[in-house]
Amino acid sequence: MKIIIVLSKLEDAKKIRKILISHGFSDAVPCNTASAALIEANTDARGLVISGCRLPDMHYSQLKDCLPASYEFLLIGSANAVSTADSSIMSVTMPIRVYDLVNTVEMILNQAERKYRKNKKKPRQRTEKEENYIKNAKWLLMERNHLSEEEAYRYIQKRSMDNGTNMVETAQMILTLMYDEC
Repeated sequence: MKIIIVLSKLEDAKKIRKILISHGFSDAVPCNTASAALIEANTDARGLVISGCRLPDMHYSQLKDCLPASYEFLLIGSANAVSTADSSIMSVTMPIRVYDLVNTVEMILNQAERKYRKNKKKPRQRTEKEENYIKNAKWLLMERNHLSEEEAYRYIQKRSMDNGTNMVETAQMILTLMYDEC
């Protein structure tokens, strides 16, 4: 996952990048403006933005709001600045301890990876049109072949598995074949 470090002083961002790379994080990009960070964020599907409190072109909260939903956010700032931040924002206080920074980044990336895998496993919701194909194919099988609703559903399910297609495609094939017979 890409790590974007955005601090008002580019030298500081480069130092943090060097620390992260030396601890095994390969894809780290330093930036000194929020707009540059947003451009970088739009090149990858997901990642982490490490931001300072004060940026030359916008406030860190605006940057966080503009990021894609798949990006995580870590705030770096003084204890005073971090204490005024929203409680939902993960933060590390200055002066930064390398151990704290590396562990926090690792924890955030691991959580993001778990969340990504969990969301990836969810089957996609069928549209109303797709649901109608399946319902109509079931109804046709029930009428013509005198099957129960459950048997018709299982028939479509089995045929789709045998053919290596999804249930919607199988339902469409059944409807096409049955109506062609008429």
